[in-house]
Amino acid sequence: MREDKKTSLKINFIMNVILTMSSFIFPLVTFPYVSRVLMPAGMGKISFATACITYFSMFAQMGIPTYGIRACAKVRDDKEKLSKTVQEIMVINLIMCIVVYNVFFACLAAIPRIRQDKTLFLIMGTMIAFNAIGVEWLYKALEKYSYITIRSVVFKFIALLLMFGFVHTREDYVVYGGIVIFASSASNILNFINLKKYIIIRPLKNYNFKQHIGMILIFFAMSVATTVYTNLDTVMLGFMKTDTDVGYYNAAVKIKTILVSVVTSLGTVLLPRASYYVEQDNLGGFYRIAKKALNFIFVIAIPIIIYFILFAEEGICFLSGKAYTGAVIPMKIIMPTVLFIGITNVLGIQMMVPLGKEKQVLYSEIAGAVVDFVLNIIFIPRYGAAGAAMGTLTAEIVVCIWQMAAMRRELDNLFMSIKYWLLIIATAISGVVSIQVRTAEAGVFISLFLSAGCYFIMYAVILLLGKEKLVVEVFGQIREQIIRSRVLK
Repeated sequence: MREDKKTSLKINFIMNVILTMSSFIFPLVTFPYVSRVLMPAGMGKISFATACITYFSMFAQMGIPTYGIRACAKVRDDKEKLSKTVQEIMVINLIMCIVVYNVFFACLAAIPRIRQDKTLFLIMGTMIAFNAIGVEWLYKALEKYSYITIRSVVFKFIALLLMFGFVHTREDYVVYGGIVIFASSASNILNFINLKKYIIIRPLKNYNFKQHIGMILIFFAMSVATTVYTNLDTVMLGFMKTDTDVGYYNAAVKIKTILVSVVTSLGTVLLPRASYYVEQDNLGGFYRIAKKALNFIFVIAIPIIIYFILFAEEGICFLSGKAYTGAVIPMKIIMPTVLFIGITNVLGIQMMVPLGKEKQVLYSEIAGAVVDFVLNIIFIPRYGAAGAAMGTLTAEIVVCIWQMAAMRRELDNLFMSIKYWLLIIATAISGVVSIQVRTAEAGVFISLFLSAGCYFIMYAVILLLGKEKLVVEVFGQIREQIIRSRVLK
């Protein structure tokens, strides 16, 4: 791959880290304020509406968000082929949007649980159209992570100002729903305007829509399975329990989602590059980046899981307030999913998809969805939010085991370089030290600040002394940058 044509993977990673940081800094700033203003019931309404709209969006998008990255990455060096591919996929997407909106309005009129928050659902429903015109998959296929990052950060900052300016009472949950849509979808308008920079806008000849249908349906089936078991808990909680239960569960899931985005930050930039390596028959490069991504996930995920289990109560109280103590146990139960999601993100999306094993990814996610649905029926009526967390954890374990079985020939090579014993020792020592500095008298923030500082600094030092490859590499690069800056001075 020539460097004058291909964006540096390091630059992509750095930009994606910034994007990921904005993705969890934004909730860290907004969620403590909003959760205290709207309270569990208001946050439950937002979460329930978001989960329901996600299902409609899933059908409108089909499997295009993932398939589009792969299809465009393969032809990104040929502008005419790329333009034709983008136009074909967009037409399919827009047709599905029209169909889905008809079903959406029918449900809005017929289902009382949805109709009772009609205005909120109408506002949240605009996400379906924004996703269709946004063609985010094209920008990811072209590895335009600088553009994606800058654009995303700007709109999130604007949304932050809007939130503090207009969300002041419990009744403002509809306003907050609109701000959430703005933060996540407004950039799609900019994407649509900028399309002319990367593709030919005028109609082209000899369109071949049929070539995309088969793979889109496979990715759609994968999307259905994933969306079902990632949103099923919230939807079933909303129908089977109260908005307050949904609010508790959302508080736990919000923290988990932030942590998952940190753990999967490296994997997000790998799919276009992985697809390119496979297309160029460069399996050495393909397995090299996959191995590095898995090592990154274990090094980051294990300490995060243990810390947030140990300090679940402080984390919930800090982010959401004391009204959300019902979220503490669900959070402890759901935390291990951070590791399982990280592993399946690499094995499933970053490896199996480029290798053409989409059906195995689909089967794994169907298995997870079925397990989640059955366990939700059993546990939610009895345990509420904690029952939903049990279903999610078990579903993620099932998906991970299935995908590891499907990739068993590659597993030894991929996982052998990870120093499990060192990670366990470092986590155990760091956990003991952090518990010793826990101080309730000083307040939640001080307790979290001191404990997190001790925990993660101790963890990094032990890994550095144990010569963990990834940590040594990161510290080496930091040291080089410091030396260079001194030389330049």
